[in-house]
This record gives sequence, C-alpha cells and structure tokens, in this order.
Amino acid sequence: MQLPGFGGWHEDPLWASFYDWTVEHHRIGGALWRVGIGSDLGLLYDAAEEIGRQPAASRILDVPCGGGVALRGLKPGQHVSYVAADIAREMLERTMDAARERAVEDQVEVRVAEAATLPFPDGHFDLVVSFTGLHCFPDPRGAVTEMVRVLRPGGVFTGSAVLNDTGLRFEAMRRIGRAANLLGPSCTGPELRSWLADLGVADLTLRNSGAICYFRGVRD
Repeated sequence: MQLPGFGGWHEDPLWASFYDWTVEHHRIGGALWRVGIGSDLGLLYDAAEEIGRQPAASRILDVPCGGGVALRGLKPGQHVSYVAADIAREMLERTMDAARERAVEDQVEVRVAEAATLPFPDGHFDLVVSFTGLHCFPDPRGAVTEMVRVLRPGGVFTGSAVLNDTGLRFEAMRRIGRAANLLGPSCTGPELRSWLADLGVADLTLRNSGAICYFRGVRD
C-alpha cells in the first residue's frame, strides 16, 4: 500500500522541505530530531564540515543534494568545484537558492542525475557526500557503487542514512516511510560495510545515532 499525498522524490515532496527546515533551525530542529528519530542533529553539522576542509581546486559531489543542507559546510572563497546532483529539478532550484543565501553560488553547479547512473567519469571527485539519501534509493548497492566509482583513490566518501538495523523502535517509521514512497529498501550496517569493503573503501567508520547511521571511509 502507498499512502496518498506524499509524492516521490522526483516531485520534491513536502517532507523534503520540512527536513531542510529542521536542519536550518538547529534548536527546534535538534529537539525534533531527538524526539522523533532519537538522533543528534549536531552530527550532521559535524559531518558537513568535511566539505569546508577541502583545499582549493578540489572537486566535491553532493548526491542527493536535496534542498542544499550540506552547503553549510562550504565556505565563501574556498575555490572548490561543488556539484550538487539530484533527480528533482525543484530540489536543485532550492539548492541554488541556498547557495546564493550562503554566498557560495560561484562554486556550485547543479546537475539532474540518478544516483545509480552518475554522469561523471571514474575518479573525478575528491570528496563524495551523501547525507540522508542512501535509504531513498531503489538500488542502494548500485548507488554506493557509483558514488565510489566517481571518487578518486585517496578520496573520502561520507554521509548518513536510515539503516534497517538501527533498532526496533524505528521499524514503524521505516515501514511508514516505504508506504509513503519516501524510503527505499535501504540496508543494514554490516551490508553497507561489506559493500564498501568490496569496492576498496578503507578506514571505514559507522556511527549510529538513533535511526540514522553516519559513515565515512577512504577509497584505496
């Protein structure tokens, strides 16, 4: 059964705007994250800081970029190339609005792209970020494979996702999300670790915070 009125990610559903709002309002949003999904919103801010540590001329891919919440990590005058990719043109428009608000629009390019068929050459990016996106993809393993493919050796892959083994407390949320066409099949932590190891991603860390798992690794 699919719940009515939510839409899929091609349509920039209402949930996406609410998610962006919670991230941009750290006090209220942080409280909502703690109560709703048992997660520390501050970990998302910490993970996004990886973007701001990239040196000039670095290439960064943000997929799916959603409404551009990861742009909080990008600094004005950082002189990097930041590609924000998503399947929804409406989300890309909101990302560019966010880039202008943060005065980083000169570094940001938006691209319509499917995570499982990224239109970029092998080893093109120095950093690939994927915040709260892996659980949305119909083929999470295929998406992970593509994101690692476009990452150069020595580059960092980091992000977060609602995984399937973050506790029975969140099972109802996962089921409702799938019924609403907002969540895909996702995966477990061991599955994600195995996929990344097979793809040559080392120094992998996974950290659960409520319903969400944060991950980071380096491509060999």
